[in-house]
Amino acid sequence: MDSETKIIIAFLFNRSGKNELKESEVYLPLSIELGWFSTKEAHELVQYALKQKLLIKKDGLLTPSFDIEKINVPIGFYPSKKTFVNGGKIEENNVMDTIVHRIVEKKNQDRKEIIGEIKQVASEKNILPEVAALLVAKECNIDIEDGFEPVENKILRENEE
Repeated sequence: MDSETKIIIAFLFNRSGKNELKESEVYLPLSIELGWFSTKEAHELVQYALKQKLLIKKDGLLTPSFDIEKINVPIGFYPSKKTFVNGGKIEENNVMDTIVHRIVEKKNQDRKEIIGEIKQVASEKNILPEVAALLVAKECNIDIEDGFEPVENKILRENEE
């Protein structure tokens, strides 16, 4: 199984048709064109890929350290960000998106269906959607332990307001 970061890199380089890209030619498509990441997150991805030696920087240009042609980019691929953002932990501001994405990957269902399921659980149990997302993920045997603290912080923050 290819790492998510390798898939992102292969996607970008295949999309560009080039073997070498400027750093801006990596992070701008990720943030502006594709809308997959914020600019900061896209920069973090580049730094993570360099640190993991998935990208090599030479003369100001980035080159993959692996054969991008051998990487399978799934149809409809959408990165989860869990690999490199904030050390791999779910951030409070995108906890719902991350959990939903993990459920979508596991169940291989449409994002809208998963969100509908989460809303239904939230309504039936009279709980916050984030808590319902954790429950749905747990029912699917998805490791969401890194989501507990961000959800708890969100609940506590909302109760203070």
